[in-house]
Amino acid sequence: MMVQQREAISRLPAYKQGTAAGDSGAYKLSSNENPYPPLASVTQAIASALGEIHLYPSMAVAEVTERIAERFNVSSDNVAFGAGSVEVLSQIIHASAGAGDEVIFAWRSFEAYPILVQVAGATPVAVALTADECHDLPAMADAITSQTRLILVCNPNNPTGAFVTADELHAFMARVPENVLVVVDEAYVHFNRDTASAVGIDFFRRYPNVAVLHTFSKAYGLAGLRIGYAIAPTAVAANLRRVALPFGVTALAQRAALASLDAEAELTLRIDEIVAERTRVLAALRASGWRGASSQGNFVWLRTFNDTDRVNAVFIAEGILARAFPGEGLRVTIGTAKQNDRFLVAASAALTPAAV
Repeated sequence: MMVQQREAISRLPAYKQGTAAGDSGAYKLSSNENPYPPLASVTQAIASALGEIHLYPSMAVAEVTERIAERFNVSSDNVAFGAGSVEVLSQIIHASAGAGDEVIFAWRSFEAYPILVQVAGATPVAVALTADECHDLPAMADAITSQTRLILVCNPNNPTGAFVTADELHAFMARVPENVLVVVDEAYVHFNRDTASAVGIDFFRRYPNVAVLHTFSKAYGLAGLRIGYAIAPTAVAANLRRVALPFGVTALAQRAALASLDAEAELTLRIDEIVAERTRVLAALRASGWRGASSQGNFVWLRTFNDTDRVNAVFIAEGILARAFPGEGLRVTIGTAKQNDRFLVAASAALTPAAV
């Protein structure tokens, strides 16, 4: 007799990490990682903490919490941390929804959304994107029922790179009941340069049922250390701390986050370089014939539909490892100029009428 397990879990798709390059010489542009190595000051801060790894870290992530609260002019009671924003999102889902409850999100969006919702025992409600790859907020509002407990808005959206405007989100919030929490997932906010975009913290200040997710993984380049946070209503943040994994944010991650906040000016220069490369890559894609390519993230999205497998095979042959979503498209991370040049060669090689 087999050990009894939750039947629903065995039916869940496993979250897939971006393909690793190994020794192939290919460029890994499949995981939205920062292409630059850690800053020297951040590396030194981590090294200085190595002699204390036999001790538990601050479970409250106290120093970083105070820095974030000061930066956004919120109470420390509004800030909750976890091992990356995806772990904080898991906290939010577990604290907000369970069996019989519904969680609404756009689709396609972040791949972990439906997985985490089902792990919590809740029901995912995926609402199709518009034809131009954006959140269909009116349709998401139409999907709200008495069972809705949580709505996720990924801005900019992963993997399409499209953003939600402030006007669109205000109109949406007017239709959301105040007992339903809206989470603005801003994992890629540092790369978003469109001034029409909704800004999560502005909505947190205006509406009592908004939380914002941020991460140190992308712009700050700490993906390997896992630290992210939510800015949320006080009662929500308190519940996140209740369901959080004890000591989930390591001392090394906390030191690295503080050092990164201290080095903000230097990191901003790197972010500007990534944005400049994104602009160059998008312009080159359009010039070569790829239609619809646009993004406010540190990645680009190619909608290839049923041609996705063929295009991905060309990319692999050309030494580019992208994130392929069969039947839908490919997401390619913005890397260094050299990596991006090779991607543009691959994109040109893959371009056919069927691929656009």
